[in-house]
This record gives sequence, structure tokens and C-alpha cells, in this order.
Amino acid sequence: MVKNSDYWKSNIALIVKCLSVWFVVSYLFGIVFVDVLNLVKLGGYKLGFWFAQQGSIYTFVILIFYYAKKMNQIDEQFNMHEK
Repeated sequence: MVKNSDYWKSNIALIVKCLSVWFVVSYLFGIVFVDVLNLVKLGGYKLGFWFAQQGSIYTFVILIFYYAKKMNQIDEQFNMHEK
């Protein structure tokens, strides 16, 4: 039998992974490394500007779908899914 603690460890690990990606894209790429990224152009815009204005939003939306998919897999793995 699977313990609830194993389920929550998997859940928290997924949350930490998603928040780490979000932090890197929104804070590091959009603020800290913006000057370095601005040396590259994407569609006529500087890459640092693009990450600050659009990239972090796109990444956040993608992370929402990724999280939902992975949580469904974790729920099924630990038999916690809804019927």
C-alpha cells in the first residue's frame, strides 16, 4: 500500500520543479540576465525584452498545462484519481 507521504513528496517535487522553471524564466531571464539576452534578437525584438514581456507569460501558461498533466499521472500512480 502506498503512503500519503509518498504522494505528497511527488506532489511537492513537481511544484518545486515548476516554480524553479518559472523563477528562471521570469526573474533570471527577464531581470538579471536581460542585458546579455538583449544581444540576441527574436522576431525583431531583443530576447531579454521578449522574456520580460511575453516569454514569462507563455512559460507560465505552458507550466499550468504541464502541471495538470503530471498531477493526473501522479494521482493515477498513487490511486488518488477521481472516478
